[in-house]
Amino acid sequence: MNEPSLNIFGASLAVCGTNPLTGAYRNGCCDTGPLDVGTHIVCAVVSDAFLAFSKSKGNDLTRPYPQYNFPGLVTGDHWCLCVSRWLEAYRSDVAPQIILEACHQKILDYIDLDVLKKFAFEPT
Repeated sequence: MNEPSLNIFGASLAVCGTNPLTGAYRNGCCDTGPLDVGTHIVCAVVSDAFLAFSKSKGNDLTRPYPQYNFPGLVTGDHWCLCVSRWLEAYRSDVAPQIILEACHQKILDYIDLDVLKKFAFEPT
């Protein structure tokens, strides 16, 4: 990670989430690099539907793992997802909303910007 991480708009990558602390490198950002095997570049605002979908695919993100300082996710948490899981959820109509400014620009190699914009998180 020698180069600065940029978001989909070419600006500095915004923080995705710090409670719980997210990112492949646990720095709060959806950075990626050679050690990020899953390409965790999608900053998602997780929903019950997505969490149930992920669990059905063998990745229970609601389960706490205290040894990794991971409390388990609940609806509304911000989490860096693997791009492949988000695409799988998208194809199954359960993709969570995303924070565009916190999605790594590499996501554009996988997903069209127009699609991403349709899932933009709008805080209430």
